[in-house]
Amino acid sequence: MFENLTNKFEGILDTFKKAPSLNEKQVDEGLKLIRQALLEADVSLEVVKDFVTKVKPKLLGKEIIRSTAPGQMVVKIVHDELVSFLGDSNQEINLKSNPPVTIMMVGLQGSGKTTTTAKLSKFLEKNNKKKIMMVSLDIYRPAAQEQLKILGEQNNIQTLPVIKDQIPADICRRALSAANLNGSDVIIFDTAGRTQIDLQMMSEIKQIEEVIKPTETILVADSLTGQVAASVAKEFSNTVKVTGIILTRADGDGRGGAALSMKHIANVPIKFLGIGEKIENFESFHPDRIANRILGMGDIVSLVEKAADEIDEEKLKETEESLRKGQFSLEDYLSQLRQMKKMGGLEGVMSFLPGVSKIKSQMDQAGVDEKIITQNEAVILSMTKKERENPKIIDGSRKKRIANGSGTDIATINKLLKQFKMMSDMMKKMSKGNTKGLMEKGIPPELFNQLK
Repeated sequence: MFENLTNKFEGILDTFKKAPSLNEKQVDEGLKLIRQALLEADVSLEVVKDFVTKVKPKLLGKEIIRSTAPGQMVVKIVHDELVSFLGDSNQEINLKSNPPVTIMMVGLQGSGKTTTTAKLSKFLEKNNKKKIMMVSLDIYRPAAQEQLKILGEQNNIQTLPVIKDQIPADICRRALSAANLNGSDVIIFDTAGRTQIDLQMMSEIKQIEEVIKPTETILVADSLTGQVAASVAKEFSNTVKVTGIILTRADGDGRGGAALSMKHIANVPIKFLGIGEKIENFESFHPDRIANRILGMGDIVSLVEKAADEIDEEKLKETEESLRKGQFSLEDYLSQLRQMKKMGGLEGVMSFLPGVSKIKSQMDQAGVDEKIITQNEAVILSMTKKERENPKIIDGSRKKRIANGSGTDIATINKLLKQFKMMSDMMKKMSKGNTKGLMEKGIPPELFNQLK
């Protein structure tokens, strides 16, 4: 997400950083580039104008002109304004009402409401320890109610049994009664969508709102629709009391226009991002972290949180035990490669790192891509247990056998063994508490301490 915008902003801000001082002409030229970058990212024209209007006087202020490091001041001003436009701070789902708390999901057909209903349910069960019941009110789309039921069964989330030909208002009343009987803390209502906003759709949503009196009304919008998503948010906000937004398919949105436009136009916070098809591909929206990513400053906090969620604790303990003994085998390395795949591969991890566009450029020049993880995994799996435990025994004939077994060549085997040697040396330093070598390689001590 934001890949295109990040690349542009990194280049623009680098220009500012190189300037020993700033004058009005330089600021105007920089703002012209920022305006162009935002428009190319499909940010609403209204939002772009407002952003530039608010940033310009700050960039021309006495404090920045007299500063000995104007470039750093520019980065801070642009960062703070981005955070403001994105929503200042993370807004959690309001669960403070008397149970059952009712949440209504609204949005156009195809925006991903049903899948997002299941994702939000799983998120609240896991992180808020709430008992959830999902309810489908979509009596129009073929098999929509069945889809939610299947998602519930697959992920062990309770759903309200379907009664054929029951209208949405009656389904709502039945759900409220059932929740009181089964002790559900939260009911999430998945409403019907349409291919476009129409009077019938809005009238039905208004009627549902009157019956369930939702604590939260969440608009589910597709990030890839850009400015259209922002206008949809405005339309829904004019009909019902929208309290939050969930952006779906955010992982496929290289521009980021919807995220930057929606909070400002709809005047409600973005609460979550859908970042993949799996039920766990769902994360809280943190404006400050997103601003960091847009400006190429990385998002180490989210990376550490993601690692904590994805990494297998048992495997981690086994690796730690090996390190304490001063050992690090190819079996451990294989485990790390698989954890990397779970976290989204090289690209998934790199998207959280500072200077991501420069790192990607270096990787492209070196011919490094996602296939390396899968390739290295195949190579290690083609080795015997003895070879994984002691790579020093891998001679020419063994390399030939491993290359044949993994569908690679001897050069690939040599490259993997070299990578492993470097990783092994680094791990041994970590086991001795020697982080100096890591810091010299550009690994920040604060990240090391969090991961340790």
